Amino acid sequence: MATTQLERPGDRGLSARATRALKAVPLAWKRFWRLVSLYMPKRLYARSLIIVIAPMILLQSVLAFVFMERHWQTVTQRLSQATVRDIAAIVDLVETYPNDADYANIIRIAQDRMQLKIDLLPPDPLPAPGPKPFFSILDEILSSEITHQINRPFWIDTVGNSNIIEVRVQLEGKVLRAFVRRSQAYASNTHIFLIWMVGTSLVLLMIAIPFLRNQIRPILTLAEAAESFGKGRPMPLDFRPRGAEEVRRAGFAFIQMRERIERQLEQRTAMLTGVSHDLRTILTRFKLQIALTGTKADTEALGQDIDDMQSMLEGYLAFARGEATEDAGRFNLQAYFDKLGEEATLRKRKLSTALAGDPNVHVRPHAFARLLSNVVGNAFRYAKTIEINANHGRGSLLVTIDDDGPGIPPEKREDVFKPFVRLDEARNLDASGTGLGLAIARDIARSHGGDIMLDKSPLGGLRAVIKVPA
Repeated sequence: MATTQLERPGDRGLSARATRALKAVPLAWKRFWRLVSLYMPKRLYARSLIIVIAPMILLQSVLAFVFMERHWQTVTQRLSQATVRDIAAIVDLVETYPNDADYANIIRIAQDRMQLKIDLLPPDPLPAPGPKPFFSILDEILSSEITHQINRPFWIDTVGNSNIIEVRVQLEGKVLRAFVRRSQAYASNTHIFLIWMVGTSLVLLMIAIPFLRNQIRPILTLAEAAESFGKGRPMPLDFRPRGAEEVRRAGFAFIQMRERIERQLEQRTAMLTGVSHDLRTILTRFKLQIALTGTKADTEALGQDIDDMQSMLEGYLAFARGEATEDAGRFNLQAYFDKLGEEATLRKRKLSTALAGDPNVHVRPHAFARLLSNVVGNAFRYAKTIEINANHGRGSLLVTIDDDGPGIPPEKREDVFKPFVRLDEARNLDASGTGLGLAIARDIARSHGGDIMLDKSPLGGLRAVIKVPA
């Protein structure tokens, strides 16, 4: 027979609260690590130093706490016991020999044998207790020992003179005052421990920092070589795999990948060069045969078809071949903008350009000129007013091209970068185009390590944003 356990009304609420609390723990943990990552340094060298220094500081802090709280507490307690024992002996002598003639001998014995400076004061009330020191281990232990061994009203001063401790004990008809050196009651070698702790930490850092720098330098070199290759620039001449085994393996893998990509590009370029030559020869032969046969009215349409075919062939080959084999060099933006101004005058377009920063950029000149020509050419076809703003600084070039043309719907702005895509109602390419202009432009931008983005222009048309490292 099955039995069921009755659930109290409060249990369900408690269970729900516990569930919410358990769910809140991972969220709080993720929020904590997100905050830590926000303030953590981003470079590998700084993070590696933190990995080395943080455990060292934590270990030294734990050792300091344990040493100071355990070892020094024990040592201080034993020293204070011995000091209070001497004072208790003086108290017994004073009470055993109450004659004033014996006090001089007691004072001499205390000073010569016990290294205590004592004197007897009138039976005035003891001073009021002073403020407790911040580091009160000596004050606590000394008070405890006096209470345990002497058990008389007393007053101590461990704050005044840093090298002397004053102790006053209330006796019958008099007050015993004793001056004790702090080293007799307290382990006062704190500075030695701190010097050793800081000194060993500095020695470890002096060893760790050059070692880390030597291990991270090959990684930085590999990153620079990969970045240069991604931007289409030649690899540094002094690059070779160095460092730890894993870094060397990554370096050799990068070199092999780069060689395979370059070999593939060379083979593709050679093949396309041959195809281009053969097809151009055939098209030229077609033109010659058409020119030799028939009337002009009969051959005009065929000649136009051949011209369109040749234009499309050049576009296809340019897209397939790309400009990846071109070496990087200097490109003058101001000179290019001047040529665009002349073209705008011929096309009867209103063009304004603005350049901030150095006009010379480090790119592949012919490829970058083709990139700008394709994007600006589209603006010339479909707009009357074009504004170009270029900003070159901090290792990057940002070119913004605005126009007042018909624009492109937001949902189709990525489609125009696909090869052979032509928008019926918009401005990708005109009827004589092949749908490769913007595809070639983005391919060139990405081969430089950048990209092209489209957005709505303040002029009402299309905005093209070109960003490349330069």
